[in-house]
Amino acid sequence: MRNKHLKESFYLNKNIIDVSENLLGKVLVTNINNTITSGIIIETEAYAGIDDKASHAYNNKRTQRTETMYQKGGIAYVYLCYGMYYLFNVITNIEDVPHAVLIRAIEPLDGINEMQRRRKIKSKKYNLTNGPGKLSIALGIDKSFNGESLLSNIVWIQDNGIKFNKKDILSRPRIGVDYAKEDATLPYRFYIKDNKWISKL
Repeated sequence: MRNKHLKESFYLNKNIIDVSENLLGKVLVTNINNTITSGIIIETEAYAGIDDKASHAYNNKRTQRTETMYQKGGIAYVYLCYGMYYLFNVITNIEDVPHAVLIRAIEPLDGINEMQRRRKIKSKKYNLTNGPGKLSIALGIDKSFNGESLLSNIVWIQDNGIKFNKKDILSRPRIGVDYAKEDATLPYRFYIKDNKWISKL
C-alpha cells in the first residue's frame, strides 16, 4: 500500500462539518506489528466541541479523558463506550478547540482476513465493520491509540482518490445522543446513500 497520509492542514480545518463530509471516501489504516488493515470511511459523526451538548467537551469540560480533545488537530481520540467498545475519533481544529469526528463505519479494504480473525467472523459479512465498536476491533484499535498522531505509521488516514457524488452523501441526526436535548436533532451524521456497510440503527 502506497502511503498517502493526509496532510496536517486537513485536520486543522475549523469547520467540523466540512471535515466530517470530506472524510467520507478517505481510507483509515492501521499498522500493527507490520500487519496492515484498512477500510474506506463511509459514515462519520461531527462533534462541535464546547457548544455541542453531545460532545464530551461540552461547556468546556476538561477531564483526564477529554484532554486529548483539546490538542491540535491530527491525532486520534479513543475512548471506551459502555465499558465494552473502543470508539475512534479524529481530533480537528486548532489547539484548545475540542472538535472531533467519530468514525462510525468503514468498508473493508486491506487485511480483511485479519479483520475477520479479530472479529471472530469467518466470512466477509456486512457486520464486520458496520459500527464504531466493530471497526475498532477489526482494525485492532484500543486505548493505546488515544493521542496517537495521524501522521504516524501506526494509524493514519489517506486519500486513495475515492470520490462520492454530493447527492449520495446524506446527513441525519447522530445516533445515541438523546441526552443532548435540542442538539440531538442536529444533522451531524454523514454517510453514503445505499452503502451496505453503514451502521445499523
